[in-house]
Amino acid sequence: MGQFLSSQKIEMTGLEEPAIDCLICRKQRGEFAVPGGAIYCDDLVYSSHAHFQEGQNTAYLGWLVVEARRHVPGLAELSDAEAQAFGLLAARLSRGLRDIQGVEHVYAFVIGHGVPHLHLHLLPRYPGTPREYWGLRIDEWPESPRGDQAEVEQLCARIRAYLEEMDQHG
Repeated sequence: MGQFLSSQKIEMTGLEEPAIDCLICRKQRGEFAVPGGAIYCDDLVYSSHAHFQEGQNTAYLGWLVVEARRHVPGLAELSDAEAQAFGLLAARLSRGLRDIQGVEHVYAFVIGHGVPHLHLHLLPRYPGTPREYWGLRIDEWPESPRGDQAEVEQLCARIRAYLEEMDQHG
């Protein structure tokens, strides 16, 4: 996946210039630490585990984020190559969560109100999650799987290995 995607070129239109104060652009430039590090990064897309919420030392395990590398506000602004890479990475990460974590469903949300840089939230639903917590409330379940920094790092390493294995064996 990485070799194919990184060889594709995208046209620069001015819209995609990295924004100095954009949280996602800053993250991708390495201006602050990401829990577990980047899971995947090439010329078109980037993914990582979601950040810990302020004041918490655990995170909902497997809450992944897929981001466009270019600073674009939404799906409509992606080039065809970017859209292909974005969708393929989201599907592969979802399979990884299913195969590694045993999740029964992965929700995908693009909301875009807080940060105007395209990012897709992938939230896994673990077996046994009560129906009232399905969807956007998934991480509110008091018994939801949460992990500290070390557990997030371990999960990210397993997902990276999963993606590398997929690249090697198709």
